[in-house]
Order: sequence, then C-alpha cells, then structure tokens
Amino acid sequence: MHTPVLLKEVVEYLAPKPGQKFIDATVDGGGHAEAVLERILPGGTLLGIDLDGELITRLKFKIQDSKFKNNAILINDSYVNLKKIAEENDFAGIDGILFDLGMSSWHMEEAGRGFSFQRDERLDMRFAYGQLAVNKKQLTAEEVINKYSYDELVRILKEYGEERFAKSIAARIVKARREKPVKTTFELVEIIKNSVPFWYRRSRIHFATRTFQAIRIAVNDELENLKSGLEQGVEILKAGGRIAVISFHSLEDRITKNFFRVKAKEGVIKIITKKPIGAGLAEVVQNPRARSAKLRVAEREYLGLDK
Repeated sequence: MHTPVLLKEVVEYLAPKPGQKFIDATVDGGGHAEAVLERILPGGTLLGIDLDGELITRLKFKIQDSKFKNNAILINDSYVNLKKIAEENDFAGIDGILFDLGMSSWHMEEAGRGFSFQRDERLDMRFAYGQLAVNKKQLTAEEVINKYSYDELVRILKEYGEERFAKSIAARIVKARREKPVKTTFELVEIIKNSVPFWYRRSRIHFATRTFQAIRIAVNDELENLKSGLEQGVEILKAGGRIAVISFHSLEDRITKNFFRVKAKEGVIKIITKKPIGAGLAEVVQNPRARSAKLRVAEREYLGLDK
C-alpha cells in the first residue's frame, strides 16, 4: 500500500480550501492527492501528473467510482512539461503544487524494472514506461552500464551517487562487461560488492545504494528535470499560491534550497520553511522511508504583473 510521507505537514502548509486548483506533479499512488481533494471539494480540481503510465491507469481505476471522479484530471507525462500540461488543462494561476520526489514503494517492490538491489530483475530503471518511454528514446540502466565509458560512469557515480569508490566500481563494471553484458540487478550488486572494501560492505547503508541511485538519476535525468519543473511550477502559481517539495536525498534538497533562495532574492517567492521539515518519530516508526524525507515550502509573491 502506498503510504504518503509528511501527509499532515503537506496539508498544513498547502492549506487547500474548497473550490481551489492544485497540481500534484508526481501523483504516484494518490495519497497526497486524495488528502488535497478531500479539502477542495466542492468545486475544486486537482491535476495529477505521473511519468509512469501504469500508476496513472491504476489511479484512474481507483477513483472512477469515488466522489473525486469529476474533480481529478490525471495525465501520463513528465513535470518537465508542466507549464504545457497546465495550459492544456486550464490550470494557469493555481493555488498550490506538490513535488514528491521520492521513488514509489510500488516501483521498488512490484514494477520489476530493477530499481531495487534486493530483487533479481532486469536493469531497466525507467520511470516512463510503455509508449512514453519509446517516444522519449530513453536509455535503460542496462544500456548505461554497458555503453557508458569509464569516465562517464565515474562522473555519474560521483555526481549523482556521491559514491566514494566510484573509480573502482566503474573499473570493475568495464572489466565485467568485456566478458559479457551486465543485464540484471544481482549481477551489478556482485560487481559493486567486489569493488569496495569489506568494511564498506558492512556499513549501515547498503553498499549498492549509492550506485543504484546514481544510475537511476542518470537514466531518468532527474536533477535537470527537477530544475525545470520547479521553474515552471513557480511560474504557474497565482500570487499567494504555494509550492511544496519533498526530497529524499541531499542532491534534490540542495537544488530545491538553492532554487528557493534565488527566487526569494528576486522577489518572486517568499520562503515559508526556513529549515526543511522532517518526519516525526511516530511517522518514522510506522513508515521507515519517511526518515530521509525533507519538506520545503515557498509562497508566490505578488509582482504587479500577476493577474
């Protein structure tokens, strides 16, 4: 079951009210979206976007007979196209927008696309799937592992995974693929295991975590997409509208923090959360994934040009 993180805090800071318009740019299993919909009825509308067509199909089925069926618009696309999607669905001048950047538990446990190092699956790691992935001509994780040069692998492992053993892992990947292509998660885990010191294998964080994160980010171009999505999100907010971002690792949080700071200096937004909001002990006990979640919120300022 999809458990939305920081749900109480998201609702508190976005403060949805009847008749308002909201966007969930990463709608996933619909946990946050449902909580917002409860509060914008009657007359309010939520636009939910997700890159994964299977999640959108599941969510449409879930709400088709619910009280929200006429108040939710669900779109299979990327928030990198946020402004265009909003315009096409008459969602300019919105009251609030949420970016929940965490990877879905469904992707880890059920998608079968190689997101988890604990399951033996093919190395895919694309959030976009089906025709959308074909249209994007998107590389899979298998192609990244087997086609990227040593230098490119080192770069993404360092930059996206902050992996201290990037060079040794990249070197062993290159060596392994000379013998035969690396096709599965367990094959990659074994390569990483043989690339790092014994003490690193016994660290609190699994030794494959940073490599898997780095490859997933590279496959989905997550950091560049986030920068574009945040820019467009602020642009389509009405004066007084709020943008909330939940991040799960330091790279995403740093991008969000710096973006908010720049826009605040420009007078475009004011920062509502001076420090990121984390999950309380009770939530972490109930949902361990919430431990690394950080919420930042900002509010659109009135610039004199806003309608």
